[in-house]
Amino acid sequence: MPDNKRSGFSSAAGLIQYYDMEETRSLKINPYLVMGMGIGAAVLVEILNWRVI
Repeated sequence: MPDNKRSGFSSAAGLIQYYDMEETRSLKINPYLVMGMGIGAAVLVEILNWRVI
């Protein structure tokens, strides 16, 4: 494996290469918002399970 870090990951015998390029047009979501929404959903599910049983 070469030490060149800019070469990217190659697959399919070098026909497809993946580079670490950042997309500038994509929607950016704060990771803490995603974690908070996940925790909030888990708490909501637990509350609903507690109220139903």
